[in-house]
Amino acid sequence: MTLAVNSIETSPIQVHNQKQEQILQGAMQVFFRDGYAGTSMDRVAIEAGVSKQTIYSHFQDKEGLFKALVERITIARYNTLFESAQLYDDPELLLRQLAETYFLKVAGDRDYLSLLRLVIAESARFPEMAKLYTQSVIQHGRQMLGQYFDAHPELGISDSKAAAHIFFGSLVSFVVVQEILHGKEIIPLSSESLVNSLIELFLARTDN
Repeated sequence: MTLAVNSIETSPIQVHNQKQEQILQGAMQVFFRDGYAGTSMDRVAIEAGVSKQTIYSHFQDKEGLFKALVERITIARYNTLFESAQLYDDPELLLRQLAETYFLKVAGDRDYLSLLRLVIAESARFPEMAKLYTQSVIQHGRQMLGQYFDAHPELGISDSKAAAHIFFGSLVSFVVVQEILHGKEIIPLSSESLVNSLIELFLARTDN
């Protein structure tokens, strides 16, 4: 009697996604260790355990590879910040949720902090890399929050883009000062205090 064994075949799409993830994992190690300038496709290929041609087949060049890495580390996390936006008609709840989620899921991730250090350290030598980060992360978040502010005129915000920049800028600068510039050893400040003060400022007009 012959027993039939059911095997689950891996689809081409799954193979493609797995290979991309393998490459990105290797690229992340090289970028964070050697910096943008010191990263080459050869080094990434060795770290990822794939051929250089395989990398080029998935990512056009080093800039494309870095862009994909930025998106992997940041965009997906930033999008989760707004997944529940429609559930919060109360701006106070939304702003608090955004801030707390940012500190928990984004700023609390070592990969994000390493990426932020890399962008800051090499922005002068590689302005295109810094611009890519700004377009992919900062502009993206500012647009999404700005749209929410526009949909809530009761907040009395005349410039939604500037307000969104102030909100997210405060969160990012907090992380830069506290985590990267060793501020928590010199001028410690709790994220809870920052969030409470931000919300008070943004909701001040609605209380009048």
